[in-house]
Amino acid sequence: MRRILAVSGPDRVQFLQGLVTNKVGDVPCWAALLTPQGKYLADFLIVPQGERLLIDVDARLADDLMRRLSMYKLRSDVTLEATDLTVSRGIGDMPDAAISDPRHQALGWRLYGGQGDDGADFDAIRVEHCIPETLIELIPNETFILEAGFERLHGVDFRKGCYVGQEVTARMKHKTELRKGLVTLDIEGEAPVGTPILMQDGREAGMIFTQSGGRAIAYMRFDRMGEGLVAGDARILA
Repeated sequence: MRRILAVSGPDRVQFLQGLVTNKVGDVPCWAALLTPQGKYLADFLIVPQGERLLIDVDARLADDLMRRLSMYKLRSDVTLEATDLTVSRGIGDMPDAAISDPRHQALGWRLYGGQGDDGADFDAIRVEHCIPETLIELIPNETFILEAGFERLHGVDFRKGCYVGQEVTARMKHKTELRKGLVTLDIEGEAPVGTPILMQDGREAGMIFTQSGGRAIAYMRFDRMGEGLVAGDARILA
């Protein structure tokens, strides 16, 4: 379930620009708010709508996000408010006033003020394209966004300037090689989300998340991918 927040006022673009991972402007984007240590707190779509910016966020994170944005407001000339807008999504013909999901074309469209999804299997789409979901693959105070695929999914801009957590994110991009991250793997059987993936010698190689059609999103140590992996009773075909 989603909630739609709104940011209005003459400083609205500049205000968000200094906080979130992506460039805020005239087109919809996907972005995250991070801790100063570079860890994920919340992800959301930012959608320009007239004289305001809509923030499309998981309802379970909305109150905390509003609190944090209010904390950063200081002297910025902005107004933060919750709205009663709903959002619908689909992968068929795009309705009037809908937007394309900025993460990946396979995610189709989103319509603010719409009345429900069109029945598409979005878990299957996410697994196929390794697209993380809030509070499943994206875990507050734990996830690093580059390990979660934010660069590939257009959720971070390395040229936009400073934002909260920018220094750590930039260092991960330019000074280190990622050793862990989300991947899509083949799986035989099923395992609960969060089940550790183990090597034959019992060492942990990763963790299993969303599954669909014999495939799964997993968080993996890249140096431990190979044969003989299991997640509970399921076999992982890395």
